[in-house]
Amino acid sequence: MRFSRRSFLQGCSAAIAAMAGTRFNTLAFGDPLATNSEILVSIFLRGGMDGLSLVAPMSGTDRGLYQAARPNLQIPVTGPNALRALNAQFGIHPAAAPLHEIFQDGKLAIVQNVGMSTVVNKSHFDAMQFIELGTPGFKSISTGWITRHLQTATNLPTSVIMPSLAVGDLQPTSLLGYLDTLNMSDSNNFNVGNGPWLWRAAQRTALRNLFEADSTWLHNGGLSAIDAMDIVELNVTGGYTPANGAVYPEGQFGDQMKVLAQMIKLDLGLQVATVDIGGWDTHDQEGDGGTGYFADMIGELSAGIGAFYADLSGGGAANYMNRITLVVQSEFGRELFENNDHGTEHGYGNVMLVCGGNTVGGLHGTWSGLSTGVLVDGTDVPVTTDYRRVLSEILIRRFGNNNLEAIFPNYTGYTPLGVVHGADAAPAAIFSNGFEGGSTGAWSQTIG
Repeated sequence: MRFSRRSFLQGCSAAIAAMAGTRFNTLAFGDPLATNSEILVSIFLRGGMDGLSLVAPMSGTDRGLYQAARPNLQIPVTGPNALRALNAQFGIHPAAAPLHEIFQDGKLAIVQNVGMSTVVNKSHFDAMQFIELGTPGFKSISTGWITRHLQTATNLPTSVIMPSLAVGDLQPTSLLGYLDTLNMSDSNNFNVGNGPWLWRAAQRTALRNLFEADSTWLHNGGLSAIDAMDIVELNVTGGYTPANGAVYPEGQFGDQMKVLAQMIKLDLGLQVATVDIGGWDTHDQEGDGGTGYFADMIGELSAGIGAFYADLSGGGAANYMNRITLVVQSEFGRELFENNDHGTEHGYGNVMLVCGGNTVGGLHGTWSGLSTGVLVDGTDVPVTTDYRRVLSEILIRRFGNNNLEAIFPNYTGYTPLGVVHGADAAPAAIFSNGFEGGSTGAWSQTIG
């Protein structure tokens, strides 16, 4: 049963109805000079994405080693399925054309040889948990790294409708322990339930009365969810027309990125969003010569990010990409050598992508090469850049949060890699009274 705007307003609380006609800039951010309005988008590729098929050597000694190790899976340097050049040495998968365009625009950073600096077992479950907890090798912590960022940041707006969003059905481990996360797969179905309007309005009224009866975390969380449903349902009706002619790919990932774009444009104070993509465990039939299964996966990923980037790259104040930092990572990479099933086994070092209006585009990190002497156990690309170094730089330079000891316990020796523009700050000290820190040094350098 399609409801009218008037019926919806009758079903909303008076407070939410009064705010419904605004863009919520005042509610979400208050004084824009006193708060940080950056948005972190974390895309996790579950299954161990093959970084050597996404970014591969095009020339030199490493090209020969790559071809010898992957006689079937190797991506050619000429022809219709050739690598797209990133520089004279490396190219990106031909199915990643939208990512290549963003790279050429100077807004895509590719970090090579990235991962956990401590070698752990190659279990998907363990590796994902370690990365998302932010504590490689240790599981005895009750919060994810994004949760600890949100808990320790001192410059985030407080009165927001939607501080964090998990696009999909589950809240990831990186947001473990954060009670203000909303899960959403489809904005058109983000409501109490199906049925006639009067029934749904009565449900909301009953739930609102229930949640307003107390001020515990459960009551406050429930009230925030009801508020979010009211506002989203009011503003997201009918079809959605992306800006700048952006076309999202068909399929779950394209739909998820479209939902995320819609939520960002509502200006509800969104600070963090997570998106998961499964299916990257390519033990067999990965696809020969730059075609097949992996090409399809990379094509969907690239098209979704490309559409999101175009959709949110408006002019002036509407250029949301100027305050978005999008990060793509996986739990580990794949071995250099293809197996007998034209696939790859679990590996170690990988690539990590960073995209946004304040990204320093280009290739980053220290490439180790593919010679036998540098491979871990003679098969795996080594890790030369800890993934926490990349995330730490984003948190400090874009979000102004230097509480690294709280966010990434046991991670030391941080120095910026140079993947995003922003002001540097020394990692803060953590004290026994909780997540309060003070500068351990005087960093005043501003990059960009």
